[in-house]
Amino acid sequence: MAAVSPLLLSLVEEFVSGLQDSKAKEAAKGVKDGQFTMLQLVEALGVSLTSSQPHTRARGVQLLSEVLQENYAELTEREVEVLTAFYENRLKDHYVVTPSVLRGLQELTKCTTLPPGSAVSMLRSVFQDVHVQSLMLAERACIYNMLINLMETREAELKGLGADFVFGFVQSMDGERDPRNLLLAFQIAKNIVLQGYNLGKFTEELFEVTSCYYPIDFTPPPNDPHGITKEELILGLRAVLTGTPKFAEFLLPLLIEKLDSDVQSAKLDSLQTLAACMSQYESKDLAEFLEGLWASLRREVFQTSSEKMESAALAALAALTSCLSRSVLSSDSEDTLSTFLDLILRDCKHHLSEPDLKLVWPSAKLLQASCSASNRASYVITAAIMPSLIKQFNSRTQCSHRRTLLEVVQRFIQSVNTSQSSDIDESVFSEYRAALCSMVFSALSESNSSLQITAASVLNSLAQQTGLLLDSDIQLAVDHLTRLLLAEEDERVSSAVVDCAGALAEQHPAAFITKLIPRLKEELFSDTESFELRYHPAVHRRCLAALAAVSIQPSVVQESSPVLLDVLSSAHSDEGPSGPCSPLTKEEVLSAMVPVISTACSRLQPTLAGQTVLRVVSLFLDGDVSFLPDNAFPSHIQLLKQQQGMKASWSQSQLVCLLMACVCSLPRNVEVPQMERLLSQLEELSCSCSHLLSYSSAAKCFAGLINKRPQGESLDSSIQRTMQRVCSELDCPSSPVRTQVFTLMIWVAKALLLRYHPLFSILTDKLFSLLGDPDLGPMAAASFSLLMSDTEDILNRRCHANMRIMYRQRFFSENSAKLVQGFNAAPQEKKPNYLKALSNIITKLPKQVQVSELPALLSLLLEALTCPDQGVQLSTLSCLEPVLLNPPPVLIQQLEALISRLLALVCSPAMKIRITSIRCIHALSQFPVHEVLPFRARVLRALAQPLDDRKRLVRREAVQARGEWFLLGSPVGR
Repeated sequence: MAAVSPLLLSLVEEFVSGLQDSKAKEAAKGVKDGQFTMLQLVEALGVSLTSSQPHTRARGVQLLSEVLQENYAELTEREVEVLTAFYENRLKDHYVVTPSVLRGLQELTKCTTLPPGSAVSMLRSVFQDVHVQSLMLAERACIYNMLINLMETREAELKGLGADFVFGFVQSMDGERDPRNLLLAFQIAKNIVLQGYNLGKFTEELFEVTSCYYPIDFTPPPNDPHGITKEELILGLRAVLTGTPKFAEFLLPLLIEKLDSDVQSAKLDSLQTLAACMSQYESKDLAEFLEGLWASLRREVFQTSSEKMESAALAALAALTSCLSRSVLSSDSEDTLSTFLDLILRDCKHHLSEPDLKLVWPSAKLLQASCSASNRASYVITAAIMPSLIKQFNSRTQCSHRRTLLEVVQRFIQSVNTSQSSDIDESVFSEYRAALCSMVFSALSESNSSLQITAASVLNSLAQQTGLLLDSDIQLAVDHLTRLLLAEEDERVSSAVVDCAGALAEQHPAAFITKLIPRLKEELFSDTESFELRYHPAVHRRCLAALAAVSIQPSVVQESSPVLLDVLSSAHSDEGPSGPCSPLTKEEVLSAMVPVISTACSRLQPTLAGQTVLRVVSLFLDGDVSFLPDNAFPSHIQLLKQQQGMKASWSQSQLVCLLMACVCSLPRNVEVPQMERLLSQLEELSCSCSHLLSYSSAAKCFAGLINKRPQGESLDSSIQRTMQRVCSELDCPSSPVRTQVFTLMIWVAKALLLRYHPLFSILTDKLFSLLGDPDLGPMAAASFSLLMSDTEDILNRRCHANMRIMYRQRFFSENSAKLVQGFNAAPQEKKPNYLKALSNIITKLPKQVQVSELPALLSLLLEALTCPDQGVQLSTLSCLEPVLLNPPPVLIQQLEALISRLLALVCSPAMKIRITSIRCIHALSQFPVHEVLPFRARVLRALAQPLDDRKRLVRREAVQARGEWFLLGSPVGR
């Protein structure tokens, strides 16, 4: 070996003895540049590594590991072999050396030149010589990362260790407590169970060492820099526990135990875990636990505490039934599916005969969940319950009972839709086809609107089942729908009929072509020779809605389009385009045209899109009407200018909404001509026009174009120019156009927020400053809802807007502190604006973000409950409700203030506020008893008044909440 370089010796000396950590980077660079090799570095470290002082040896190994970290990718197989042997030997050294040894071994596991057998040798040394849980966090992470690296690249070698590998991992993980390392450990355990490692006699040990963390009870500290969430840990552990059927005998009793607990989060996790493991299990894994599982699932639906819990229980039941349905029957084996369905039918079927009692729906939901799991299950359950439901419907006379039975039938039809394979020709309900059609047509003939609505919905569901409706049934259905459409005055019935007609026309277009469309045409033109909405506006609206709904198949469109064109032609006959009666002067007509134009333009092919935008921009900028056939527009109209001194000067300017619908819906790769000029005129119209539809549509069109414009100096200069004008007008209290300018600002702000444009922060600061403005403050507070909401006409994905994910969360994280500071500094009369802004932001955040962020804003939320604005009160209550189900400690510390404010709202004039505040009070009864018991008498007194509320829904919530509070502290309570 060549002599060691003096430079290298100097670097080693200065790092080891001089404690100059920067020398490690110089040494790493020297190896990378080829000045010396890793083995020469080991030789240079000789004196340090043989020193009698453990700390000197530790510094030597630390230098080697830090250099290795930068150069592991270039090592030869011989170098890796020597270094591996060196590090394995050093695992027997003093404990102060161990951390650096583990870091070096971790780097070696990344080497592609790792010699065969080195992975096994390395792990044997670690498992034998290192007690992992006595190490510090970082060193434990090193070992977990070593395992992950080797499992990715040396799987065959590790599997050669047999069950010894699993035993070594179990010993390493046992007692791990840091969430960062648990994520790594769960990943290793998941790989073991999913990639077929030999568990041998250590199956139960692997289950125990992981399941001891179940259910996950972890709350990240405030401002956690590591970003580990409870959800990540839950999913990581769930992947392990549900990854192999070998865990079934241990996991299922654990889940049943947790489902019997009172901890809601544990029950929900258990239901979701149960559903997840069903994809891995077979019926033999479940057989001995079926009764216990059914009892737990049945209880969660019969005695549900929340809609989320009920949904999870039904999903778990469906997954369990599906698993049992996959079992292959043999002559000597028990049919576990049949056994399980017998349990369900035994406990649920008889409740379906009591449509006036509350258990009918939980029972129906349980049966429907099982029915949706497989064809086998749907045949068994349908045969058991359908004859009874049909018989009851035909024998009962009360409309409420008949409606309930119809709704139950519909749910079964829908559940079978989800389970039936596409290759099955005959429906599960074929045997009951005639009876079901008879039920539907009988209900459609009733005068009860609720029964008619339900029947229309059931008819819709029947149409989705193969072969359930014959041609004669369709003909009769069209007759009923036509009659209701023309004669029924209840708008809810009409809406249900229109929806049903659309669904049936997609499957059976011929009947609608021959019967419905001619009848609607006759009705539309029956009153006068020209079509005028003033004669029968409701009927005509329904006719037009029905024509639109059934126009799905090309054959129907061919027949309906001439009718619609005749309607439009009649509406325009003998009228000028800007005359007093022109439909284009009516906002409701323009508003109806916007989504039609937007949908069409969003789907244009590139060539046609380019031609369209060229003509539309030319029309609005230059008044070029030459491409419009048979038009009566003046030759030089100015659609983007408000005509001064003219009556109804907005009749032309409001047409900008049609421009918006076109240019803001085009794909982003379509170039809009004359962009600068178009933006300039839109800005002028939005800032100077006094007509609401005109200036708001111009502002939205401007924002839609800004959102899609390519990044660059041209875009930035346009934004800055507009911002200067906006700020100038807003800073002048006497300006007559502050409202218009503010509208432009907020739409531009939303356009920039969606695309994360850096200039957005300037508009945000301006918006916050306006919360204290005496005139615009309430409008500024309300505008935060626009920033955080999805919009229908522009700036959405359907219109190809430039949208980044999680823009709401980003806006909240960047601006919540500003909102709190502004609130604290604002005078008392301006504070409601800040509270309304906060409320508008938080209500649009995802629930999981609300739950994690609300504790930091609790003081403001409590203040918001006292705000006189009912919208602020309701949105704040809606934010608090999910948090109260799993309250953070800071919330319990504020119980006095929270309860006082909630009790003040139980008699609010608004029913929704009364209901939601009572629900929140109900949730408080689940807090630790010793915390809430002092408030018991006070709450019971306050809840006495809503017991006599005029609204049944309020009374129901009050009864449930008061019952829970009454039981607090009693022997029969918790």
